[in-house]
Amino acid sequence: MLSHVHIGIRDFDRALAFYAAVLAALGWRPAFVGPERPWAGWKPAGQDRPLFLIGAPYDGEPAAPGNGQMVALLAPSRQAVDDFHATALAHGATDDGAPGLRPEYHPNYYGAYVRDPDGNKLCVCCHTPD
Repeated sequence: MLSHVHIGIRDFDRALAFYAAVLAALGWRPAFVGPERPWAGWKPAGQDRPLFLIGAPYDGEPAAPGNGQMVALLAPSRQAVDDFHATALAHGATDDGAPGLRPEYHPNYYGAYVRDPDGNKLCVCCHTPD
């Protein structure tokens, strides 16, 4: 089980607006916002972990997405996958795979893929039947 995931960002205000919108589509709530650092975190409603964090890299170097790196977030329903994808595109993401079944993973895998405004690859998926 994961404790937390940290995504490096270049523009805190832009990333904060993006992630506040898309994570709300999954029912995640803000855990904290620290613009002076800058960083922010969200958690699933009613839970303390896992945390999804955004922030400037600790080493002070510019953030850059990793080749082959992806964060996959669990959605409570296929509708939540659709909502996340649409919200992400409306907030500056680029499409990297429209919502739909991916039977090559398993018969009920329903997922979508986007790149956030900094180029980080995100997946949102649901594993249960419709």
